[in-house]
Amino acid sequence: MQSTKRAATRQANMERIKAVARVQLENSGAAGLSLREVAREMNQTSSALYRYFSSRDELLTALILDAYNDLGAATERAESRIDRRDFVGRWRAATRAIRKWAKAHPHEYALIFGSPVPGYQAPELTVAAATRVTTVIGKILTDYFGENPHVADERFVSEQALLWPNVSEFLPGVPRPVALRAILVWARIFGFISFELFGHFVGSVKSADALYAVMVDDAARELRFA
Repeated sequence: MQSTKRAATRQANMERIKAVARVQLENSGAAGLSLREVAREMNQTSSALYRYFSSRDELLTALILDAYNDLGAATERAESRIDRRDFVGRWRAATRAIRKWAKAHPHEYALIFGSPVPGYQAPELTVAAATRVTTVIGKILTDYFGENPHVADERFVSEQALLWPNVSEFLPGVPRPVALRAILVWARIFGFISFELFGHFVGSVKSADALYAVMVDDAARELRFA
C-alpha cells in the first residue's frame, strides 16, 4: 500500500512538472525549455526536479510522448465511432480529429511537428507513440483494399522505387502506387495544418475549415476509396 501511495505521489509530481514545462513551451518554445526555469516557477531547487527528470532532454521526451499519445488517442477515438465499412467517414473523422487536436494544442503540435530542438535527439522509445496516428490512417487503407483489391491505381508505378520496402509491411495489401499517394497526402495534411497554425493563410484563405474539408475529400478520391 505504501509503495503504491509513493508511486502515485511521484506520478502526481511529474505531472505538475510537465504542466509547468508546457507553460514554458508556450512562452519560450521547445528550445527555451529549462529544468532550472521550471524549478524556479515551482519555487523549488533544480536538484529537486532531478529526482523526476535527470535532464532537460528527459523532460522534453516526456512532453513529446504525451503529445504523440494524446494526438493518437484523439484520432483513435474519433475514427472508432464510425461504421467500419464507411471508409470515407473513417477517413474524414480521423483527419478532422488531427486538425482539431492541433488547433487545441498548438504548442504541443509545434513540439512534435515543428522545427527540431537544437541538440536534442528523440530516443527510440518515442517511435511507438509517434506512429499511433499514422496507424489509424494505415488501418483505413488496409481495410479498404482488403475488401476492394481491384481498385488499385496503376499510376505512379514507375515511381515505386521512391518507397522503402518496409512500407509494404506497414500497409499490407495496399498497392505501392497508392502507398506512395498516401505518403504524399500525409505530408499535405500536416503542411496544411502547419500553414494554418503558423499564420500562413492570413490574407489568402477566407475559410480554413472549408478548404480543409475540400482537401480531405480530394485526398480520399486520390487514395481511391471515395
